[in-house]
Amino acid sequence: MEDLIAQVTAKAGKWLGDSFDEKTRAEVRALLDKEDKSDLIDAFYKDLEFGTGGLRGTMGAGTNRMNIYTVGMATQGLANYLNLNFKDRKQISVVVGHDCRNNGRLFAETVANIFSANGIKVYLFDDLRPTPEVSFAIRYLGCQSGVNVTASHNPREYNGYKAYWEDGAQVLAPHDTAIIDEVAKVRVEDVRFEGNPDLIEIIGEKVDKAYLDAVQTVCIDPELVKRNSSLGIVYTPLHGCGRVIIPRSLAQWGFTNVNCVPEQMIPDGNFPTVVSPNPEYPEALTMALDLARKLNADVVMASDPDADRLGVACRNSDGEWVLLNGNQTCMIFLYYIITKYSQMGRMTGKEFIVKTIVTTEVVSRIAEKNNLEMFDCYTGFKWIAKVIADESAKGKKYIGGGEESFGFLAEDFVRDKDAVSACSLMAEIAAWAKENGKTLFDILLDAYIQYGFSQEGAVSVVKPGKSGADEIREMMEQYRSNPPKSMAGLPVVLIRDFKLLKQTDAAGNVTDLDMPEPSNVLQYFTSEGDKVSIRPSGTEPKIKFYMEAKSVMRTAGEFEAAKERAQKKIELIRGSLGI
Repeated sequence: MEDLIAQVTAKAGKWLGDSFDEKTRAEVRALLDKEDKSDLIDAFYKDLEFGTGGLRGTMGAGTNRMNIYTVGMATQGLANYLNLNFKDRKQISVVVGHDCRNNGRLFAETVANIFSANGIKVYLFDDLRPTPEVSFAIRYLGCQSGVNVTASHNPREYNGYKAYWEDGAQVLAPHDTAIIDEVAKVRVEDVRFEGNPDLIEIIGEKVDKAYLDAVQTVCIDPELVKRNSSLGIVYTPLHGCGRVIIPRSLAQWGFTNVNCVPEQMIPDGNFPTVVSPNPEYPEALTMALDLARKLNADVVMASDPDADRLGVACRNSDGEWVLLNGNQTCMIFLYYIITKYSQMGRMTGKEFIVKTIVTTEVVSRIAEKNNLEMFDCYTGFKWIAKVIADESAKGKKYIGGGEESFGFLAEDFVRDKDAVSACSLMAEIAAWAKENGKTLFDILLDAYIQYGFSQEGAVSVVKPGKSGADEIREMMEQYRSNPPKSMAGLPVVLIRDFKLLKQTDAAGNVTDLDMPEPSNVLQYFTSEGDKVSIRPSGTEPKIKFYMEAKSVMRTAGEFEAAKERAQKKIELIRGSLGI
């Protein structure tokens, strides 16, 4: 411990130099003066890692924090790589945006200044905008890269930095590691903070309109929407950047009865009305549900701060409001898209869908029963985007893809998950259900009956700081070297190790996994088709366990019994894994 304290003290001492502003120096001095060195250690024990998706961390002074200097070094490294990679281009250009997070505008303007100081043209949004709109704008404006300053659905103390390539998707190989190498070479003294205003263009409404017009093309049945324009919708942006663009999209589609939660329409990086601005948590929808009960609404929808994730609530068979999970919303989207496309004669045999390896296997069944090609990819929409690009180049048509963490993409003009189009399409599905005397929950039950039932459970074990990172590494190695032979009393019949790109069946036969690169993920399958996935988070100090338990459900009346059986199985699986 003494060696570590000496190491971080020396590292912190460098942040007292002239390259740093007085506010930063004062914060570092306060850390050094504290008797308890845990905050100092956490701020300086490592450099905030510029990963394949960019940066994410808590805000403050230090090498392991989000601040203008860590953001600056990341941007300088990315600028250096862009100037190398596109050296023959007369003018390299990028899009820069931000969400409602504290310091979001400061970081975005810092990013814009550094790019422009390096001779790169910058299209800087005039105010907060959704992540999917930044992705759209990159291709719309013909740019080579882009950055959105956002920490997505993380708690208020976080901010982040998502880096995009010219296809509008987050950066993948070979550029990802090459950019990381460039960033690693940069020192604070190398960063060109002084911007060139002539190379910074403020953008806004023109791009908004083009994006919203594109989102409107996602509508499958405009006449259906017209007939049900008064559908009762309650929406909340959770203080984030969906506040303007999502109500505009719903109105443009033709919905006239959209009711926003007024307190949460105010952009605020402190997220004062919620514990965490994550639509995966029921608590985040409390105010929206209160308004829905008051108005007798048909559907409740929420987007996270950067408007790429969508949370949905609807009434169940007993008339009670329930929050759907990400697997269920993904199923409902695909069920509707495929059903309507089939009814309208729009299926040509070239369509495909995509899911991530931790998303429900019911999606696999949907694809199988509809003779659709389905692709499984790693967690993260950059992988879904890669499949879209690769398969579209072969003349195939992408019609939808999603992940369990509340992300869905119904179009290919955006290459990241998109709550703007997802909200609008989910409203169309709710209208379809209502026109047929059903609720969204009834649609979900129809999908379960047709394609099979499963119940999902997720556990995130949080391990902050350096000691936590070491613990997470040790846990993964233990699961890798000592995999369970059974779970919930059922034999484990298949083990997939995506780090080794190998799978082992019950007979001990080992075969290769066809994936683009290794990833630190483990999966176990039981004899009844239950699935467990284990992976460390790439953006947060936690290890995640995804459990999916199969059950039998033949009629809508069997839902609760099927759910109860599956939930008991999940509890037994947790016991088998020691979590």
